[in-house]
Amino acid sequence: MNNNEPTKNPLHGVTLEKLVTELQAHYGWEKLDEMMRMNCFHVNPSINSCLKFFRKTPWAREKIEKLYIHFRNNQTK
Repeated sequence: MNNNEPTKNPLHGVTLEKLVTELQAHYGWEKLDEMMRMNCFHVNPSINSCLKFFRKTPWAREKIEKLYIHFRNNQTK
């Protein structure tokens, strides 16, 4: 791959912290809990507790990444 070519990965350059922070700012903890049904959004939610959970739980990280991609696609329309 040429370094001058744009990447096809929509998450390229997006940190997990940025992803969670943007989603929380847009939806809020309550709406994220409704959408995702994960305790990190329900019980004492914080960016740090979410980051810890998503780093340890691959299936949950995949779900939050899909939500973020959907969110960003809708933002650009």
